Formats: sequence, C-alpha cells, structure tokens
Amino acid sequence: MKKHRCGAVCGMLAAAVLATLPIAASAIEVNRASVAADVQQQVQFRVSLPLRNADDLHGLLKDLHDEQSPLYRQWLTPEQFKARFGADSARLARVTSALQARGFTVVGSHATGLTVRGSVGAAQALMGSSMRMTQTATGGSRLVTTAMPSLPADLTNEGAHVVAFQHIPEHRVHSTRLAPANRYGAVGPYWFTDIKQAYDFPSYQAYSGRGRTIAIVISNDFSDADMALYFGHEKLKVPHFVRVPVLGGAPFDANLSAETTLDLQQSGGMAPNATIKQYNVPDLSDNSILEAYTEIVEGNAADIVSSSFGLFEAAYTAAYNGGQDFTYILDDYEAVFAQGNAQGITFVASSGDAGGLPRPPVEYFTTGPGLTFNLQPGVETPAASPHVTAVGGTNLQTTRKTNSLESKYVSENAFGDALLPEDTYGTGNLLSGGYWGSGGGVSAYFKRPDYQKLVPTLSTMRTVPDVSMQMGGCPFGTIATCPPDRSSTIVALAGNLDQFIGTSVSAPEFAGLLAVEEERLGGVRLGNVNRLLYAQAALQALVPGIKFFHTGVQGFNGYDYTGGIYDRVLGVGTPLTRSLIFAPFVAPAGNPQTPSNP
Repeated sequence: MKKHRCGAVCGMLAAAVLATLPIAASAIEVNRASVAADVQQQVQFRVSLPLRNADDLHGLLKDLHDEQSPLYRQWLTPEQFKARFGADSARLARVTSALQARGFTVVGSHATGLTVRGSVGAAQALMGSSMRMTQTATGGSRLVTTAMPSLPADLTNEGAHVVAFQHIPEHRVHSTRLAPANRYGAVGPYWFTDIKQAYDFPSYQAYSGRGRTIAIVISNDFSDADMALYFGHEKLKVPHFVRVPVLGGAPFDANLSAETTLDLQQSGGMAPNATIKQYNVPDLSDNSILEAYTEIVEGNAADIVSSSFGLFEAAYTAAYNGGQDFTYILDDYEAVFAQGNAQGITFVASSGDAGGLPRPPVEYFTTGPGLTFNLQPGVETPAASPHVTAVGGTNLQTTRKTNSLESKYVSENAFGDALLPEDTYGTGNLLSGGYWGSGGGVSAYFKRPDYQKLVPTLSTMRTVPDVSMQMGGCPFGTIATCPPDRSSTIVALAGNLDQFIGTSVSAPEFAGLLAVEEERLGGVRLGNVNRLLYAQAALQALVPGIKFFHTGVQGFNGYDYTGGIYDRVLGVGTPLTRSLIFAPFVAPAGNPQTPSNP
C-alpha cells in the first residue's frame, strides 16, 4: 500500500467521473468510477448543530488544564457537557421536526447535532441535488452530490449543516510500505521493543498502560493471526484488541488493512496492557470520521484517541470548492475535540508525510491536463486542530546486538527525501517539489493556542507538529538514492513481516506513551496534553540539567529546518519518556534485571 500513488488508473477513472458529472460540484472532483444512486437505498448521516456558550467552553477548557485552577482535571461527563454546551431542546425539537417532515428518522442525538437515517431520494431532496455512488479508496462506496448542496432555510436558520455527500476528498493514511527485510541494523527496521528502549520507556513490569483505553480510528479490519505473529516475535502476549464497527465498517484486506495493522501493533507495543479499540469506519470521509469521533466522546469510551490520516487544510476552503466555503467541517471537528478534551480525552494525530509541502495549488485541479505545478506549504487536518497533539517523525538510529532484543538510542535525524513529480489525485497534471518527511507548518485557519505562547513558534497561528517520534524515510519514488541513515518499522501483515514508514508509526507510538503516563498517574486522564508538553519544553530551555526531550536533531522537511526550542519539523523534540512522565527512577525498558517483555 502506498500513499499518494495513483497514476494512470486514477486518470482514467477521473475521466469517467467527469463524464458522468456535468455540473462540477468542486474544484476537487472525486476521481473514481460512479453510477447513479438508488433512490430507495437507506443512508445514515450527521446533521451538525452549533454548540452553545462557546466563550464559557473556552474558559472551562483553560481551567480544566490549569494546575492552579480548582477545576483542574475535574472532567465533565457527556451528559454534563451536553447540558451546558449542546444545542438547546427547543432547537433540537425544531430541527427534528423539520427532518421528520422530510422523511428522516432521528437515530441519535448528541451534543454536536443529530444522526439521521432515510432514503437516498429524501437525501437528494434535502441537499437540493441529485447524487451518484462513487467507489472509495477502501473498496467501498460513497454518495456524492452532482451539484453544490443547499439545505432548506428552516434548517440553515438553525445553524444546521450536513457533512456527508460533499466532494471533499477522503483523508489519506500517513504510511507506505517498503520492501521486506530482516530486523537487524543500526537504522532498523525496528520492532516496538527497539523503539521503547530508544525513547527510554519504563520497563514492562513498571508501567504498561494497564487500565487505560486507546481508540484507533481507521478503516478496514485486522487479522488476529497477524497480531499473534507480531507480538509473539517479541515474546509478548497479544494485547486486548476490541473491534468497534462504525457505519458498518470495512472488511480485512491484505493491502487496505495495512494502516489498521500498523496502528494497532505500534500502540499495543508501547502499551501492551492497555485495551485498544479499533473504530472501524467504512472509509476516511469526513462523515465517517466524525461519526467515529462522536461515538467515542458520547460513550466516553476511550482515554486516548489516535488517528493516522489527514487532508490538506485548504481543501475545505472556497477556492478549492467552486466558491463554496466548507470550513464549517473543520469547526465540526473542533466541537467534537473540545467535548472530548472537556471529558479528559486526549486526541493524537499524525502530522503527515508530505513534509512542509502538502498542498496542491487550485490550478492543479482546474486546468490542464498535461501541466506541472509546484506543491505549496500548509498543514493537514486533524493534526492542525489546537485540541489535538500533532506527532511528526524522525529517522531513528540505535545500537544493535545480534540475536538480542536489546537496543539503545544513538541519534536521530529529520531529513526528508525529495520525490519525483506525480499525479497525486489523478487529474492528468503533475505535482512537483514533493517531499517525504515530517509534516509541519502553519495553519491558515486556527489561531495560535495559548500553550504555543510558551515557546517561540514565530507565528500568530497554530503551528504543527507538537512532538515527534520514529517514522522512517526514503519511500519509492525518491529523486536520489536512499541515504544510509533512513529508518523503518516492522509490521506483521497478512502473515508477512514488512517494513513501513510514516507518521502513522509515530502517532500510535505517542498514544501508547500517554497510556503509560496515565497509568503512572493512577488512571487520571490528561485531556489536551499540549499544555504540559510546551511547559516542559520551556522548562527544559530555562533550567540546565532538566531534559524531557531530545533536541538539537538536525533535519529539513522540504520547507522548514529544525532548530531552537521549537521548530515546524519536530515540534518540541522527541521524548525521553521516563523523564517526561516524571518516573526517572523506574527501571527502563530492556533493563536486564527487569526486561521490557517477559
């Protein structure tokens, strides 16, 4: 499975779709085969409503994360959050009545809106557009409108909108597979035991995430046999994995399940005694992702949520959508993340693998074909959210000992790899200047959060990432020969041991680290950990001898260089875990007297 690899196949499918969609709904078309929608088919989707008391919520979140406040970590329940900040009963009643009058059944009510079910015919009438069924990247199907959607006035007057059926592209996973190889080498490929020792995790006997729950949001099921192979190789029992299908989920596939498998194995390796729930969505559309996040926060079902996918932030703006602004979808994410943070839930997301240049220019989608355009700076969502911890990545180097699980940190670098031009979205044009590396940059939508004022980010806007761990580098399609210091990580998939790279490795690694930290605190949730991370980074810069992060890591992600207390390649650095979680005297992972994995 490769990220950003589409080529001629996507080009042919793009032509087929454009032939069947005479009215362009967006500058970014869904470049896959499509057929007319069955008007009798039943569909389920979200109708989002604005939160109440936004200023009060902002103040509460600040107090909940302030050690000096009497409300510090006095997390809300979902019921308490809904009562204080959710849509009021009168608005819910009006919106419910309007939807029922149009043939929909309300199947769920939550703080951020409603979930409804009805026929495609009813949905077409609601959206003011006919629809077509398109093929998704995960082998499923997805309904999209053939014209710009427009809700009736009695719903828009209530602030309601619908995320589903838009032509916003699906999110892309942040990983790619390399050629299979053996384990041993100074730059990997690494197992979780190597990574835990390199980042100074506590020993398995001390802390292993016991009593904590990590939610992984991703599409496609996983194989129990792969989990047994992976964890058995490192002499560890398989963690407690729980399947949670969302909107029906998606089946196991030897290629499409690679991201799922990677996420579960990395988070489970870091926190082997945590419960790890996979929220299996049918695709990586915004509607499916938001449905999973909503299910998690409304059920208060996890302490930490890890996501290893993203989409360039500008894709929601009017410039990319025929003049229609869809940034309200970013606000929908913010509302769900804010609710989760208020309940003490931590959100972690990979910052992306396109370095500092993830954004195609609008002209790539609207002109040509046969032209070449340069990729542009930007950031990806959901990592760009101030309520989310964005995790970037490095190339890790460790010691190695033949026929041993022992491994020690030597160094890291964050140098990315220049890529050959490619037609990422299948428009018939090429995108040049691409880079494989730690995603980072400046948000054009979110203001700088208070916690980023603790270090010099050199921007008034939210910058990404916040922290980093091992991701690896040098995918297929690089311009130059791979340097010898590029690393990778082992994944057991479909009965084979393969190498993977990407911030999809580092994000679940960090989610597992947080599960370990919460266990050390006696099962206390952390909420938005960014305030803690930036406070520790500021303290490390001020007080000699205190060290929470590896800093001084050299690197370049195609647009920004590393350096200083904070940079837009690695954030505040990579973790020294025992110090970071204030457990410096606990035995480290891999200690001969207390091995990390019995």
